[in-house]
Amino acid sequence: MSDFVLITGGARSGKSRFAELLAAHPGLPVIYIATAQVYDEEMALRVKKHQDQRPSHWDLVEEPLALSSVLERHAQDKAVLLVDCVTLWLTNLLLANYPAEDDLPEQEYTRALHRIEQEILEQVRTIAHIAQDITPQVIMVTNEVGDGIVPDNPLSRVYRDLAGRANQILGQGAQQVYSVVAGYPTEIKATGQALLDSLRREDS
Repeated sequence: MSDFVLITGGARSGKSRFAELLAAHPGLPVIYIATAQVYDEEMALRVKKHQDQRPSHWDLVEEPLALSSVLERHAQDKAVLLVDCVTLWLTNLLLANYPAEDDLPEQEYTRALHRIEQEILEQVRTIAHIAQDITPQVIMVTNEVGDGIVPDNPLSRVYRDLAGRANQILGQGAQQVYSVVAGYPTEIKATGQALLDSLRREDS
């Protein structure tokens, strides 16, 4: 069974750097699974920064959509699989499937977005199960995108909600969940689970 770790935090919180340190710690081969797609110069610079900060001897797999296939392909490897990041993967899936708003009446558009969200969450459940069951340690980096203001359009609101729900699914499946703030990680699952368990006992 894999040691599945989820690392979350805000933009530029230090979560990727912590994930890379954690991945290197066991001394096993590391397979870096990049989900980013480069569409403009800004994203190209972000990708270059990540490339420069991680060890050059790590294997690299670039996969924007078929994350479950990559995990399954390396299911027996004695290695660490580092996925960076989940929220870019969700973005790719959403943009690959969402309908153009002008093509549908408002109610149908909203229903279509809801259907797509459910289909993507099913893929999230799949990768959570795979990450629990395979041989390598799996480390996934994600983002907390729902801490700001409510987005002003339906697609952005669906993405915000999708990311939050996906993080909950992955957090439930992970053995450890870290939150990184200002460069410092805190393990949050053990204490959070203990609190939830105590509240449920009191309520029963």
